[in-house]
Amino acid sequence: METPLYEKIYLNLLKQIETGQLQLRDQVPTEKELADQYQVSRITSKKALDKLVQIGAIERIRGKGSFVSDTLPDFGALVPKNDDEQSVRQGQAVNGLIGVIIPEFFSDFFGRKMLRNIEKRCSELSLNLLVKLTYGSQEEEEEAINTMIQHQVKGIIIYPVNGQHYTASLLRLVLEGFPLVLIDRHLKGIPACAVYTDNKTAAQSLTQYLFSQGHKHIAFVSPPEEFTSSIEERIQGFMTAYSQKGIGVSPNYLLTDMFSTSPMFNQSDEFFEDQIKLRKFIEENSDITAFIACEYEIACVLAQVLKSLGKSIPNDYSIACFDHPGALYNDLNFTHIRQDEDLIGTKTVELLLKQIDGENAPIQNMINFQLVEGNTVSNITLPAHFRS
Repeated sequence: METPLYEKIYLNLLKQIETGQLQLRDQVPTEKELADQYQVSRITSKKALDKLVQIGAIERIRGKGSFVSDTLPDFGALVPKNDDEQSVRQGQAVNGLIGVIIPEFFSDFFGRKMLRNIEKRCSELSLNLLVKLTYGSQEEEEEAINTMIQHQVKGIIIYPVNGQHYTASLLRLVLEGFPLVLIDRHLKGIPACAVYTDNKTAAQSLTQYLFSQGHKHIAFVSPPEEFTSSIEERIQGFMTAYSQKGIGVSPNYLLTDMFSTSPMFNQSDEFFEDQIKLRKFIEENSDITAFIACEYEIACVLAQVLKSLGKSIPNDYSIACFDHPGALYNDLNFTHIRQDEDLIGTKTVELLLKQIDGENAPIQNMINFQLVEGNTVSNITLPAHFRS
């Protein structure tokens, strides 16, 4: 495995001190000078200087800079030779701490497998996880980030809270170049590394599939967009499929104020409110024959409402959604988008380690998906007695 960039800078400076190119009490190049010389970020050059301070090779004098120490360490024990260089990175990982911030403990229909894969990969690298829950609150997210920094985590994996504004702590991490990976969504206008499903294409594919089954009046049901990229992109994909079909989508076909799936709210109260909204929505849009639910839980609420109205799924209405825990959880095996949680988890750790090693990581990392057919979509081009 290639030696991290900060480690290369550290080793080069150490060699210069050992050979006398940098002599006792000589001033060492600044973070900015090293960043310019090696074409790296200042956080990378700072890590190299920090390590030289830790071993006693240099010392910092406030207001003046860094200087070669009067008393030098044993260079033979410090500078790795040939194949030993690879062990440097491994040594850095041992007993390291990685922060994971999520809204709540993930469920079987999305997130649990991803989190398990993150933990597995970190365990293989001798990295420990510090997990904090935000319960959908930006105040809790702010506190969780501050707690992670106090515990001196090497990097943070975060599932951001829905909302129009980003927390100050999250913005500060991005601006300071702290190793950070967002999962499930990205932040518009903020250059933070993110790993997420290609939501727009996924929603577009799901809508096109319903069109192929003869449905022309398809509705989309979701929580509020609130500048949440995953929801916004799913709505965009839904609209794009309509546009490509040459059919105008009515604004009435968008119901985007479901709250019962949010960890911020009293879910029993919101569940009741969502049922009322859905009943009214169905009654006011009698031409709708199919629904796309932005989340599995919303699909379940919708199915209950339809059944309470005496409607059959899929004979009267078809439902498709994102994510699904499997047929054992419900007699309805929803046609759905399956996100690649294994790859999301693995990719997240990989990109975080690149940043910890001082390397640049790509900002947007979209992961592919799979459309899985279930038993909740009927082909309405067939006569009713052929549908099951």
